[in-house]
Order: sequence, then C-alpha cells, then structure tokens
Amino acid sequence: MSATIDTALSVRAKFFRGLADSSRLALLLALRQGEKTVSTLSEETGLSQSNVSNHLACLKDCGLVLNRQEWRHVYYRIADEKILHLLNVADEVVADNAQRIADCVNYCIHDE
Repeated sequence: MSATIDTALSVRAKFFRGLADSSRLALLLALRQGEKTVSTLSEETGLSQSNVSNHLACLKDCGLVLNRQEWRHVYYRIADEKILHLLNVADEVVADNAQRIADCVNYCIHDE
C-alpha cells in the first residue's frame, strides 16, 4: 500500500476507535436530542462531570462536537448532520445484526 492509502486508513481507524469508546459514544447519543451542558450530560450518562468534560474536549478536538457559551453555561452539540446520520445508520446495522455482534468473539469490549 502507498503512504497515502496507509494514512487514509489510519485516520479512518482512529475515527472509529474514538467512537468505540463507550463514554464518548454515550455522549454523542445523548447529544442526538440537541444541545446540552456538561451537568446535563453527566446526569444523563452517569459519567462524572470531569469525565464528561474530558471526553467532550476530545470530541471537540476531533471535530465531532461544537460548543457555545451563553453567560456561565457552555452548551455542546453534534457538529454535523453527517454524524447524526452515521449514528442512525449504526443503530440500524446493530439492530439488524445484534445477536451476531453479541456473539462475536473477535471483538472484545475493553472499556466497560
């Protein structure tokens, strides 16, 4: 493979590894309903506020979420409709293959 293809695959793999983290995925799923603050996301996901903040910073750095400040509150939202579409398609694929995915021995969940 060429260096360009290797780089493109590496970036894609990194993107999906980011989504594979259960905390970041929970935050993205919670943000599907619209803007939320760190405290709201913490309540909805059961993650600590510091954990939520750290993961949101990662998601923001990668361009998956945006934020806006309104007085003392910072509101986070999904950055692009394509991310919402990706999450919806993923839901469909998982629903269609739930038992096979659950039974798969090739992929282990390490962060739960």
